[in-house]
Amino acid sequence: MGGLSGVLATARARGTVWGYRAGWSAVRRMPERAAYRVFDTVADASVRRGGKGLARMRANYAKVRPELDDAALDALVREGMRSYTRYFCEAFRLPDCTHDDLDRMCRAVNDAAVRANLDAGRSAVIFVPHMGNWDIAGAWSTGHLAPVTTVAERLEPEEVFREFFEFRESLGMTILPLTGGPNPFNGLREAVERGDFVALVSDRDLTSNGVEVDFFGHRARMAKGPALLALLTGAPLYAASIHFAPAAPGRGAAGRETVVTFSDEIPVPTEGDTAAKAQAMTQACAAYVEGPIREHTSDWHMMQRVFVDDLDPTRLGR
Repeated sequence: MGGLSGVLATARARGTVWGYRAGWSAVRRMPERAAYRVFDTVADASVRRGGKGLARMRANYAKVRPELDDAALDALVREGMRSYTRYFCEAFRLPDCTHDDLDRMCRAVNDAAVRANLDAGRSAVIFVPHMGNWDIAGAWSTGHLAPVTTVAERLEPEEVFREFFEFRESLGMTILPLTGGPNPFNGLREAVERGDFVALVSDRDLTSNGVEVDFFGHRARMAKGPALLALLTGAPLYAASIHFAPAAPGRGAAGRETVVTFSDEIPVPTEGDTAAKAQAMTQACAAYVEGPIREHTSDWHMMQRVFVDDLDPTRLGR
């Protein structure tokens, strides 16, 4: 049985790789609106089928929007899955996008302070939640702000990780693997020294070394990397949200565009040691993204455990 299970696992992995490669090829050739309709259909089928990821999305949304009844929550999950598959549709089509296409598909709000820092040759560190299309935002930022450096979770199978790694680097971003290579924090410090735009998706702790914050009235664990990087390098820290919004005529793709909204600079506490300051700054980032996540809940693609009550106690050292 061990040999058979190994063969089946290999077949599934190869099927996943083939699926991503086929998606990149086929979706890029489809008319724009037809491509998005296909992904809406995939999203609706996924919701009907259900599964652990959808159940977790629903549980997370219930904490964000406790006022919703079951029917409204079900509708929100459906919209959330459509938003999530929209991300993949855009990702598959993104390699063919020009600078002008990105201008049409993405815009920034409250970016003056970030631009001023980058124009002066200083880096900016950004705390980003799992919202909207962070690849569109990253590609746009690389062309309009400064070269983007980020960290990516290593996916299984390895071939899929390599596909996404090469895809993101083809957009001009520098990608540092979270695991399986040199400590990414050293690479992030080098990126700050170069004056890069360092954007880190941080609303979930991937390392079990994160910090607890208050989030929608619950305790949650988030990555402290952005705050710690800012503290150790002197770079300014911002939080940013990313959501899809109805697009004006001539803008967006299939009627919607990506909107990146920056916070004001996150202040550095005047008291406490580095750990205490990092916790306070991470809490400030969490507090900022609460508003956009509440307003655009379906664009928060969180299908993993983030709230402490839902986490495995062994991860928490309890």
